[in-house]
Amino acid sequence: MTRSGREYLEGLRDGREIWLDGERIKDVTTHPAFRATAASFAGLHDLAHDSPHTPVLVQGGVHRAYAVPRSYEDLVARRKAYKVWAEASYGFLGRTPDYMASGAAGFAAAPEVFTTDCFDGAEHALAYHRRLAEGSLHSAFTITDPAAERVQVVEDRADGIVVRGAKTIGTGAVFADEILVGTIEPLAPEDTERALSFSVRVDTPGLKLISRTSYEGRARSVFDQPLSARYDENDALLVCDDVFVPWERVLTYRDVAATAAMWWQTPAYLNFVHQSATRFWTKLEFLTGLAILIARSNGTDELPQVTQAVGRLLGAVAQAKAFVLAAEASWEPVDGGRGGVRPGQEISFAQRIMAGELYPRAVQDIKLLAGGAIIQTPASGRDLLHPELGPLVRQYFRTPGHPAEDRLKLLKLAWDALGSEFAGRHEQYERFYQGAPHVYLTMQTWAGAADDCERLAQACLDGYDLGTTR
Repeated sequence: MTRSGREYLEGLRDGREIWLDGERIKDVTTHPAFRATAASFAGLHDLAHDSPHTPVLVQGGVHRAYAVPRSYEDLVARRKAYKVWAEASYGFLGRTPDYMASGAAGFAAAPEVFTTDCFDGAEHALAYHRRLAEGSLHSAFTITDPAAERVQVVEDRADGIVVRGAKTIGTGAVFADEILVGTIEPLAPEDTERALSFSVRVDTPGLKLISRTSYEGRARSVFDQPLSARYDENDALLVCDDVFVPWERVLTYRDVAATAAMWWQTPAYLNFVHQSATRFWTKLEFLTGLAILIARSNGTDELPQVTQAVGRLLGAVAQAKAFVLAAEASWEPVDGGRGGVRPGQEISFAQRIMAGELYPRAVQDIKLLAGGAIIQTPASGRDLLHPELGPLVRQYFRTPGHPAEDRLKLLKLAWDALGSEFAGRHEQYERFYQGAPHVYLTMQTWAGAADDCERLAQACLDGYDLGTTR
């Protein structure tokens, strides 16, 4: 049975060590920097637990993201579940629980990848998947290394290991039940001290999360910052200060190849892309809808150059949707079908390139449609309520058919999505949230596609020479 939102929030009150602006946060569910976003995550749990969307979101008592897909139809059903949660935050919550759930299902589809000569983590990977699914847990991950003092083993014990160091960009980690610590970037063959992956509870002694600036905490109101006030999933630096990890929570250990293979030789990474591509499609739908509303509010919606710009945005939405549907349609068996199926890898990798390049262009196009209106709005919605200012604001900010309050509400939403610090973070996020391009663009999984391209070009070259006349 899935957890309710209330049960999820209760789970966050576990004494975890979260730091923000020099303050240790005692309870993320009540602190002004985190409480609204925590409530947004809780709302997702309620959608799965008991709502009209439950049949779409839940299969066999667990979220569909945990189920190992066995067919094309299963991939489609999983995507429909992704879409429900993505629409609940308009695509701005990237690391919802279904993200890492899909990764755990990828591990469970190919557990043999975790069995090596130096460590057998296969049963641990299966137990990780089972624990998350049965407990309806929210897992985050930290897989990016800082420049120095990276997480590594400092002590082996009979009952586990002790680790020390840091990982960066723990997106959503302060709202998670567990954190999977690993490495997605290539390691040197001799770098065995850092070649490990494990999962720990967020309240594990010695584990600290140092939060970046909270956009939610800076938001004046939902009216003024409607997205950042409710959907700031946060990013945090994870610090392990001699953290003890029991052996049963270790997935890979002192093995460079296995620590990389858990992402690339299981369906985990492709499952991540399936979820995030569905969210990206949803986010572009939202932004394009925003562009249409802005054009109508400005009275420019029938101008040829505006209709053309909106048409390009609608084309981008269709492109984003097409990548999701194509990845599903080009599904591939895992381990000869014994591990079910996965989305097509070539289309999935291509989506990562497309999304990172398309998002900044879409944002720029919508900014051009909005013009200067989004930077000239009253400081806050309180101006509308002021006895002296209110009449002036209502008089000078209205447009034909659009009262001032409605127009300002729209413009503030647009600025929060397009020009605020929150918006800037999202533009960077869409470029890098699944690793730097040099990581996924150079993976050997491109070899098959490269061979086909080279073969076709070579066939043309082989078809003529200096004596060929036709």
